[in-house]
Amino acid sequence: MLIVDLLILFFMQGGVEATRRTPERFSNGDDNQITITVTNRYPFNVDVEVIDELPIQLQVRNFNRFLQLSRSETKAFSYILRPVERGEYHFGDVILLAQSRLGLLRRRFASPISNMVPVYPSFIQMRKYEMLAISNRLSEAGIKRIRRVGHTMEFDQIREYVPGDDIRTINWQATARKVNLMVNSYEDERSQQIYSIINMGRVMKMPFNGLSLLDYSINAALVISNVAMRKQDKAGIVTYSHKLHSLLKAQRHASQMSKILELLYRERTDFTESHYASLYLNVRKSLHQRSLLLLFTNFQTLTGLRRELSSLKRLAKHHVLVVIFFEDVETESIIRQKGHATEDIYFKTIARQFAYEKRQIAKELRQNGIHSILTAPENLTVNTINTYLALKSRGII
Repeated sequence: MLIVDLLILFFMQGGVEATRRTPERFSNGDDNQITITVTNRYPFNVDVEVIDELPIQLQVRNFNRFLQLSRSETKAFSYILRPVERGEYHFGDVILLAQSRLGLLRRRFASPISNMVPVYPSFIQMRKYEMLAISNRLSEAGIKRIRRVGHTMEFDQIREYVPGDDIRTINWQATARKVNLMVNSYEDERSQQIYSIINMGRVMKMPFNGLSLLDYSINAALVISNVAMRKQDKAGIVTYSHKLHSLLKAQRHASQMSKILELLYRERTDFTESHYASLYLNVRKSLHQRSLLLLFTNFQTLTGLRRELSSLKRLAKHHVLVVIFFEDVETESIIRQKGHATEDIYFKTIARQFAYEKRQIAKELRQNGIHSILTAPENLTVNTINTYLALKSRGII
């Protein structure tokens, strides 16, 4: 029986082969689908173990699937990968271990289909919010409906009055020339500059659910840039640490989102301490028009904020500055736990102190005329969009 199994597996014409289908690029922090197709070229039924050589960043060494294939049959299966860092992901070969129904021997086949897939910032998340914005369904993602305060200065047109229009917008001169009441129609001011400023320093390497705070910030910056351009504003990017890394001037060209995506894909942290004074000097030198600056960073202590407060106040003097920093999610989970032993009470007390200090940081920023967002990483994108829309509706930008 062993000889028979040897002859049919190794000397009979045929074999098994596989192909792999991947997207052109992966979306960081999202589920990405890979499909493997296996074909049986043997004139008999085989059992096949499929081993895909996954990229080293995933640290998965036990990936395999089992298939039963009839003669000349082709089967496909899919699996999901969730990358948690940007860069190049290199796939190896697909290894196939085939055996006949005798099950005494297995023959190894290697399909040489190595390929590289780049992992970009979360364009899936960007498209999700883009579709919701186009269809006016942003509230489904947690975006608040902002009541407009007063009027913006951007006049749109004169149109007929409909029930519900503000009577203060009635244009009496146009009404005198027409039979019906006429009102002035306004729209949001356009072509305002929105910059996402991302701290690339060491404080942004803290992980949460696999992703670093830096990658959460990069994903949110990509989404808010796209939303801003959908609102007819201009979007730009600034990255910095101890020096300026890159500065993409705010534009609303059709190619701007591609430039932003490529810039964010290439950015890497250098694990250095960030210099806010240097950031102020570069922004002051490069940005001459009053803009909305969304500063993605992180402050752990009130003392750390006060060291940089003078630079932030100077930024806020010339621009609308929003400092976005992160709650310590682990600290919050400790606070919610019930304490039974003395040690648990100590931990809860220290955790409450850390959480209180974060709230004090937000309060200190507000007292100095700086807008702030204290958010959990998973709520970063929604809270950033809400703040942008609120500032826009109030005419602050």
